[in-house]
Amino acid sequence: MSGKARVAGVGMVPFATPSKAESYDLMAGKAVRAALTDAGLDYTSIQQAYVGYVYGDSTSGQHALYGVGLTGIPVVNVNNNCSTGSSALWLARQVVESGAAECVLALGFEQMQRGALGSHWDDRPSPFERFGEVVEKLQGVSDAPMAPQYFGGAGAAYAEKYGMSTDVFARIAVKARSHAANNPYSVFRDPISLADVLGSPKIYDFLTRLQCCPPTCGAAAAVLCTPEFAAKHGLRADVQIAAQAMTTDTPATFETDMMKLVGFDMARAAVDQVYEASGVGPEDIKVVELHDCFTTNELLTYEALRLTPEGTAEKFIVDGDNTYGGRVVTNPSGGLLSKGHPLGATGLAQCAELVWQLRGEAGPRQVDGVNVALQHNLGLGGAAVVTMYEKVA
Repeated sequence: MSGKARVAGVGMVPFATPSKAESYDLMAGKAVRAALTDAGLDYTSIQQAYVGYVYGDSTSGQHALYGVGLTGIPVVNVNNNCSTGSSALWLARQVVESGAAECVLALGFEQMQRGALGSHWDDRPSPFERFGEVVEKLQGVSDAPMAPQYFGGAGAAYAEKYGMSTDVFARIAVKARSHAANNPYSVFRDPISLADVLGSPKIYDFLTRLQCCPPTCGAAAAVLCTPEFAAKHGLRADVQIAAQAMTTDTPATFETDMMKLVGFDMARAAVDQVYEASGVGPEDIKVVELHDCFTTNELLTYEALRLTPEGTAEKFIVDGDNTYGGRVVTNPSGGLLSKGHPLGATGLAQCAELVWQLRGEAGPRQVDGVNVALQHNLGLGGAAVVTMYEKVA
C-alpha cells in the first residue's frame, strides 16, 4: 500500500462561451499538456487515465487523449453529472493510494451548448423522476428550467426558515465577480453591483440571471502519483490529498425539504468524513472552492460544510467572512458564477485553483497562510465529492 496521493501537476485552459470555445479534444489536449509540463513529466509516464465529461459520445475520453499520445494505457470514461470532474479525481486518487498504479491522470472537459441544461434522452426514464415528484409536491409546476427551480426553491426555503431577505443571495454574485477580476481563466471578470444582480432578468422566482452560473466550455487536468514515484523522478509533490469522500442520496433527500433535495445532506456527510479522516476542522480552513452553480447553493454550502453554523449564513456574508480579509475566502477563482460551469471540467478546475493556492502560485488571488484547502463539487442525481488538500514538506 502506498501513502497519500500527491498532486504532481495541474493544468487548465481558460474557460470560454460555447460560441468562442475550441472543440473538446483540443481543449482537453491543452489541459493535459499543461498538467504534464507542470509536473515535469512526459505522457509516457501516465499509467492510467480517468476522463470525465457529461455531454459526449462514449469513448470521447480516448479521442481527447489520443491527440496527446497513443500509449495503450487504460482510459476510463466517467459521467456523474456536475461532479464528474471530481469523480474522475476520486477514482484516480484511489488507484494511486491502493498501489495499483504509480502515476495516474484525471482529466475533465465539456463542450457545452448554449442555454439551460437539459436531457438528451427523452425515450427512457429520467434519473430526475423522483426529484421532479418532490419539487412538484413542494412548490408546484413551473416553466422555468429544472436546475433554477431546484436551487431557487432551496434558497426560498432557507430564506423562509431563517427569516432572511432573498436579496442577500445577490451579494454572493457581487463577491464572485470581484474575485474573478484576478483570474485569467474566468469568462466573466467585469465587476457587477448589487443593483446589477437584482436588476438582471428573473429566471425563477427571485433568482436572477446573474445569480446563475452560465454554460461554458473548458478542460482541466491533474497528475496524481505516489510519494515514491515523485521522489524517484525528482518531482515537485508538495501538495497531497489528505482526505476525500464521495456520498450519494439517502431517503432523507426525498422527504419534504428542498435544501436536502439539492444536496445539503450529501455535502454534510462527505465533509464530516473528510474532517474526521484528515484531522482538520472547519476552523482550520482559510480557502474553499465550492459548488456555486447558483448563489443559493453557495449560501447553503457554507453551512453544509460547517464553515458557519446553521442559520448564520446571512451574517457570514454581510460581515465579509466569505472573502479576503474575512474568516475564509470562498471561491477565490470567482467560482462557477464567474468562470462558468463546463460540467466535466469544473471539479478539476477547482483542484487546480487550490493546488496553486497551496503552492503560493495564485498571484493576486493568493490567500495568505494557506496550509490546507477544501473542495466541494456537487452533482444532482446525485453525488457530492469533498476533498481536503494539504501542503507537505
